[in-house]
Amino acid sequence: MRVAPELVGLVERLLGAKIPVGVLAWDGSRAGSPDGPCVVLNSRRALRHVLWHPGELGLARAYVTGDLDVDGDLAEGLSRFWRLGRSIKPSPRDWAEIVKLAVRLGVIGPRPKPPVAEARLGGRLHTRSRDRAAIAHHYDLSNDFYQLLLDESMAYSSGYWTSGAASLAEAQAAKLDLICQKLDLRPGMRLLDVGCGWGSLVVHAAKHYGVHATGITLSAQQREHVLKRAEGLTVDVRLQDYRELADEPFDAVASIEMGEHVGEENYPTYAATLYRMLKPSGRLVLQQMSRGAVAPGGGAFIETYIAPDMTMRPIGSTLNHLAAAGFEIRDVHAMREHYVTTCHAWAETLEKRWDEAVKLVGQEQARIWRLYMAGGALAFAENRMGVDQVVAVRTTVDGRSGMPSVREQLTSVVD
Repeated sequence: MRVAPELVGLVERLLGAKIPVGVLAWDGSRAGSPDGPCVVLNSRRALRHVLWHPGELGLARAYVTGDLDVDGDLAEGLSRFWRLGRSIKPSPRDWAEIVKLAVRLGVIGPRPKPPVAEARLGGRLHTRSRDRAAIAHHYDLSNDFYQLLLDESMAYSSGYWTSGAASLAEAQAAKLDLICQKLDLRPGMRLLDVGCGWGSLVVHAAKHYGVHATGITLSAQQREHVLKRAEGLTVDVRLQDYRELADEPFDAVASIEMGEHVGEENYPTYAATLYRMLKPSGRLVLQQMSRGAVAPGGGAFIETYIAPDMTMRPIGSTLNHLAAAGFEIRDVHAMREHYVTTCHAWAETLEKRWDEAVKLVGQEQARIWRLYMAGGALAFAENRMGVDQVVAVRTTVDGRSGMPSVREQLTSVVD
């Protein structure tokens, strides 16, 4: 029995159309589309992963372990897989046929061991201890790895690709300037960055805008990195949960792609904290990813391997949370296409420095990040995910916002 023609024949019967990818099986047989990406099934385990966990998680496990590979453009292969997955809705009769073929191919067997790199968190969702574990899983992977992947600012969020931004570093500098100008930062002001990452914003704001910047993070490795790079600047960074903030209100508050980790149940507390930590007429800039109402989570792959317990919601739901906390929404800036280019830049760096990445984090983790970058770019390109910068203000008791009546003209770089 030649494996690939058998598999492709079954899939095409279920689809009622030609399969959009090629398939190369472990026995050397090939079938399917002769053009474009080819799915390489290196062993029977590839199909066993999918049988035990049909859909995104099974395919991810097969890829991460190396039992499944893609010959050709990975993003294009994922795009065709995505369309394929939406087209197949097996009936009970179809499942009987699938199992029958699996038996003939020798695929039926015990559940394969999941990759070591999967997140395994315990305790109740979004308790402080579990949130710390979730953040550690992702952000404490290795400072050296993130320095390899990111630009020198260590900005781990969407860049802003202005007409003058020819590199990732320039796009990230433009994004940081955009945030600082939207916050109307001036020398001597106090800035709070909730979820400061490796310090890209607090360092940039202190260095170029003369502010006293305070950042909080749950990642010990991030805090250590920021303290080293912020020497000589008016920067303070704490290992602290947002629920523990008890400072005097700040002149400006930012939270850049951190709200995704908060969870729906805790988001009102998060929004209320941002509001409480801001002076009247002070500005908030919130940059956050979004997802449609049908699937507000991060998805099986992201939540299992990248960011456990991640929650993304429609942008309208986030705005409702902010408004309920007392904020006046002043501006929403959609930046979805900018994330496509940012993911492509990170992916290009990963491929160029692949051997270094494998030495730092191992083969499994490197494959996870290859899949993450390709899948992320695709999700933003196909409008399955978005990212927005929101400007909101805490108005004074008599309703003054401190905002100009005419929209400000923002420049790309400020020294």
